[in-house]
Amino acid sequence: MATGKFRVKTNNEWNTIYYRFKHSKEFDIEISTGLKAPNKRWSEAKCEVLSSKDFDSDSINSTIKDLDRFVIGEYNKDLKEGVIFNSKWLKEKLKIFLNRETNNQLIDDNIFLTNYIDKFIQEAKNKKTRNNTLIKPRTIQHYNTTLNKIKSFEEFYNLKLKIIDVDLKFHGKFIEFLESIQKLNPNTIGGYIDDIKLIINNADKKGLEINREIKLNEFYTPSNKTNDIYLKEAEINSIHNHKFELDYLDNARDWFIIGLRTGLRISDFLKLTKKNIVDGFIEKNTLKTDYPVIIPIHKQVQFILDKRNGKFPREISDQKFNEYIKKVCEEVKINEVVEGAKMTEIKVTKKGKEEIIFRKKNGKFKKYELVTSHICRRSFATNLYGKIDTLTIMKITGHTTESQFLSYIKITKREYAETLKNYWIKMSAIN
Repeated sequence: MATGKFRVKTNNEWNTIYYRFKHSKEFDIEISTGLKAPNKRWSEAKCEVLSSKDFDSDSINSTIKDLDRFVIGEYNKDLKEGVIFNSKWLKEKLKIFLNRETNNQLIDDNIFLTNYIDKFIQEAKNKKTRNNTLIKPRTIQHYNTTLNKIKSFEEFYNLKLKIIDVDLKFHGKFIEFLESIQKLNPNTIGGYIDDIKLIINNADKKGLEINREIKLNEFYTPSNKTNDIYLKEAEINSIHNHKFELDYLDNARDWFIIGLRTGLRISDFLKLTKKNIVDGFIEKNTLKTDYPVIIPIHKQVQFILDKRNGKFPREISDQKFNEYIKKVCEEVKINEVVEGAKMTEIKVTKKGKEEIIFRKKNGKFKKYELVTSHICRRSFATNLYGKIDTLTIMKITGHTTESQFLSYIKITKREYAETLKNYWIKMSAIN
């Protein structure tokens, strides 16, 4: 039977504790644990550090007992796998026990969280979905962001997480870190938690050891109700009809109207060309979902095309578009004070140095301050809701479920009430 024993070899002020692991004549291995005992406080008979006023002997004795149990357990698991037991094997087990990488990729990728996530990301780049399409680059990008957040968490707490460490304690500390240190909102944090759940479940399916607490309801995904805004028909028309003296604002306004009247994402409508116009319709394979959509050309979009000799507006970057449409809405005086979330500078201290980061801050702002590219698709869906059937709108916006769609549109309770009021007035006039 394999057995382990600890000892010290020197008689210095501090002495390294060695671990000897042997099995009759099959193997006899000894390595340094890196743990140390003070002079004359090591008991050879008990294989432990004697109590001392100036030293936490209980902690180190607990560690070496846990190490012995761990090595014995690993030996029993590896015995039936035909593993060769040598100093390399024992050193790797010691590093795993002490949460240190072994530099053996086959081992580290299946034990440590960030190593596994990195491997998961590399595999995901060539993995196909149920629709036989590759996973989108934006999804891969989000996985990478999640990985970086976990690395920041490990750096902040000076630790190395194992896959099995993803439990309720980690869940609470990770959320607290993202809220308090990274200053992120619940919806953003929820995206990272969802990625972690997905990745750990993947590890579970591959037979790796995970903590079952991730399956509990308490391992929840944070979220919060957002105060997203949309532009009403009258506001869109005022933007369309306004005469801009500055050419760059006129160009941005035309792209803005195209986004508002097609319901496409910015990654799609800013890439439109004459080739996308087919028999009076705009046809586009969407970048995010690779979903083909066909959209009739709105009269305001047709006006823009006619104005530009059948061409779409001049090319513009996403960043400039978001910057310019705020100026467009400000000039048109879309300045109603509304509740929403605005990207704001926040000062944080990292490694003793003050840095500026940008995070969304909830509050009341002039509406034009809150305008970004996301308002295009949301305004399109919200303004058409109730006027045509929901399925038709969903086919253009790409929402797959009605519940998902209804949470996306931004009609307020008062607006619903006004609709009912107008309906009753209309019916009273008829009767």
